[in-house]
Amino acid sequence: MLDVRQEGEAVLLKVRVQPRAASNELAGIFEGSLRVRVTAPPVEGAANEACRALLAKKLGVPVSRVEIVGGQKGKNKNIRVSGVSKERLLELLKAW
Repeated sequence: MLDVRQEGEAVLLKVRVQPRAASNELAGIFEGSLRVRVTAPPVEGAANEACRALLAKKLGVPVSRVEIVGGQKGKNKNIRVSGVSKERLLELLKAW
């Protein structure tokens, strides 16, 4: 089960990023975290930006509403998405 929390008008979720993957994609749930694969390398924040862009696209929000609030330098990240409810996030993720 995905670990998602509602925080006001935003949701907090755990994400595990795999840089240098073959494609940009959501790859399921692993230990409560959403697995995200990105083609970008983990250099100078490229993988973080690719992760933010992919989540924004999948959730239908601007990239500016997707913020990494923890784990900027590691694979495990805490991400806040503004303007999306927990229910809507889970509904969108079921579609993939």
